[in-house]
Amino acid sequence: MKSPNKPLKRHKALQPLSREHHHGLLLCWKIKTGFKNHIATERIWTYATWFYKTHLIPHFRVEEKHIFTILNNSNKLVIEAIEQHRELQMLFTESAKDTQTLSAIEILLEKHIRFEERVLFPEIQQTATESQMLEIESLHQSEPFHDNLTDEFWK
Repeated sequence: MKSPNKPLKRHKALQPLSREHHHGLLLCWKIKTGFKNHIATERIWTYATWFYKTHLIPHFRVEEKHIFTILNNSNKLVIEAIEQHRELQMLFTESAKDTQTLSAIEILLEKHIRFEERVLFPEIQQTATESQMLEIESLHQSEPFHDNLTDEFWK
C-alpha cells in the first residue's frame, strides 16, 4: 500500500509540462531577486513580458486544450486552474506595469504552479487512461528551454 504522503511519480507524458513549471518558478525567483537587488521595474517587466509571450501563453494553450480536458471543463480543479490562467493573463496584459503588478504576478504564478503540480496534475494522472497519456506525449514534447539573456538582472 502506498504511503498517503508519498508524492506520485510524474507520468512521462506530463514531465515536459512539469519542466516548464520549473522555468515558471525560476521567473518568480528572478522577479524576487530583481526586487531584492533594487533593479529598475522596467527591466524586470521587459523580461517578464518576454517570458509570458514566449513560454506562458503556449504552455497555457497546451494545458487548456489537451490536459485539462481529461477531467472536463466543469471539474472544480480545472475551473480553478483556468481562472488562474485568466488572472495571470490580465496581470500581464491589462494591468499597470508597476512593482505591485509584478509582485502579484510572482505570487499568483508560484501559487498556480504549486497547485497544478501538487493537486491538479496528480488528479489528471490518476484519471487519465494510458491512451490519453500517450496522446498527450505525442502532442507535447519537451523542447530545450531558451532563455532571454539580453539583460540578466537577476545575477
